[in-house]
Amino acid sequence: MGGFFAAVSKNDCVFDLFFGTDYHSHLGTRRAGMAVYSKEGGFDRAIHNIENAPFRTKFDKDVNKMKGNMGIGCISDYEPQPLLVRSHHGTYAIMTVGKINNMDKIAEDIFSSGHGHFLEMSGGDINPTEMVAAIINQKDHLVEGITYAQEIIEGSMTIVLLTEKGIYAARDRRGRTPVSVGKKEEGHCISFESFAYLNLGYVEERELGPGEVVIITPEGVTTLAKPGSEMKICTFLWIYYGYPSSSYEGVSVEKMRYNCGRMLALRDDAEPDNVAGVPDSGIAHAIGYSNQSGIPFSRPFIKYTPTWPRSFMPTMQSKRNLIAKMKLIPVHDLIQGKSLLLIDDSIVRGTQLRETTEFLYQSGARQVHIRPACPPILYGCKYLNFSRSTSEMELITRRIITEMEGEGKRVNLSAYSNPETAEYQEMVKRIGVELNFTSLRYHRLDDMIEAVGIDRDKLCTYCWDGKE
Repeated sequence: MGGFFAAVSKNDCVFDLFFGTDYHSHLGTRRAGMAVYSKEGGFDRAIHNIENAPFRTKFDKDVNKMKGNMGIGCISDYEPQPLLVRSHHGTYAIMTVGKINNMDKIAEDIFSSGHGHFLEMSGGDINPTEMVAAIINQKDHLVEGITYAQEIIEGSMTIVLLTEKGIYAARDRRGRTPVSVGKKEEGHCISFESFAYLNLGYVEERELGPGEVVIITPEGVTTLAKPGSEMKICTFLWIYYGYPSSSYEGVSVEKMRYNCGRMLALRDDAEPDNVAGVPDSGIAHAIGYSNQSGIPFSRPFIKYTPTWPRSFMPTMQSKRNLIAKMKLIPVHDLIQGKSLLLIDDSIVRGTQLRETTEFLYQSGARQVHIRPACPPILYGCKYLNFSRSTSEMELITRRIITEMEGEGKRVNLSAYSNPETAEYQEMVKRIGVELNFTSLRYHRLDDMIEAVGIDRDKLCTYCWDGKE
């Protein structure tokens, strides 16, 4: 995943840029960067590895040296950025959020048109942000290049450019990720997370539409390419990615999670002693469940935040599993002899939730009922790098389906996404047995969409039903 913030001001904007970017620390843990521009000093940039230290610590010295009235900053789970690019458009800094599925094809086309090379990252891949810059540079004008990139990229790509004239921002073609615009007397900002600018004195002006391209200056926001009519914003933003105080398309993350838990409770017949949420993203869902059912909410384990303040963890699965276990501290008085209903945002591989369940049993729990806040995940995300390193066959649903259907058999997955079918019910039963849950009931897709409260046609539900 990844998050971004950008600011333009009549005065120096580095303070706003630093804290606005820092407010996106929940969206990435590997790379972060800031780039600024001023007429006096030109462009300046800093990029750091943040795997072993938070953004604020790594950039503390840079923020005291950098000067500029325009700047962009991002936090990423993968590629280093922003990049400084010198081209026939002049010098600009660029950052992106998204995924390019036809990277090799685009690279071949660019090579054939005379482009010399791409710099490989440590894993041997091309930096997607460098690829986007190369696409843009094929055209005579920046806006033409940005819209061309949106046209040919298969996947999803939000693009932000810092130039001498202002900051260009382009929301991805289907609006799968958000771009929020804030304003105050001195200038404007754009942000992935709408809450990131509130404590900096900005108020929300609007959100960009799907595929919309704008230029932002201290004086205002000008649309250069009108938004498209079709939107497919990621529903998982509300379920997991989004910070509780954010909102997307006017829908509060925290409120949606309360709604989500309420809808889970309305269909449930379990009678636990307490309802709990897996910290942090499962907590609001659990509160909603508790409020609807009347079953008391409790916190039988606490996440140790002084050491691990961010919700995302290392990309290596073995380390993720170890850290997930280390972060949760039991409260034995709330576990011993209790029947617990536990809500997590989702089940991907199942490894962490199985270990959490064992952890509760070992701490004295009598029963552990599991209620994921979303339907079974059947497809790997093609758009936002959710579980980037995961092949679809590592998903617990796909492993169980293979056991049911046999190796190499072509499977009708639609039967496994419909909670009314025998195939779905058998899959859920087997997952519950394998992960040692007392009971397992997933959220229904129709209920989850109702919890969001916007038109289903505007939501991306690909990871659950395979519909693009």
